Amino acid sequence: MSNEYRHVLVAVDLTKDSHRVLERAAQIADRNQAKLSIMHTLEPLGFAYGGDIPMDLTSIQDQLDEHAKHRLAEIADPRVAKEDQHVVVGMPDTEIHRFAEEHDVDLIVVGSHGRHGFALLLGSTSTGVLHGAQCDVLAVRVGQKGEKSEE
Repeated sequence: MSNEYRHVLVAVDLTKDSHRVLERAAQIADRNQAKLSIMHTLEPLGFAYGGDIPMDLTSIQDQLDEHAKHRLAEIADPRVAKEDQHVVVGMPDTEIHRFAEEHDVDLIVVGSHGRHGFALLLGSTSTGVLHGAQCDVLAVRVGQKGEKSEE
């Protein structure tokens, strides 16, 4: 019998809910003996300000990148190998699709908050992920009512 999924990608926003999203993805990966990758997408700083800033943002972007890698490792270790932890800069849905296609991902797992703006996801990002994906997408419900979601 062939396994349903061979490569599971978890896209996280680095909030405390990321652990729950990873846990659900890990269960599926374990059941299918699938590879498990985790990624976080940083929006480029220039984009947030319309690209119209008269200063070099490289060092700030680098600091954000380092912080994101450190935080991602805290969430992913020891469940996901270092080489399968990825921080990329770009628009989340685009980068998630690109990664999925380049690495033969057949299941993308995202967190769905339903009410938070950019807290990766079912506002803009997971909807975008769902619409452009060439594979299955699982939205894990996080941050239920009555539960404080820390940003």
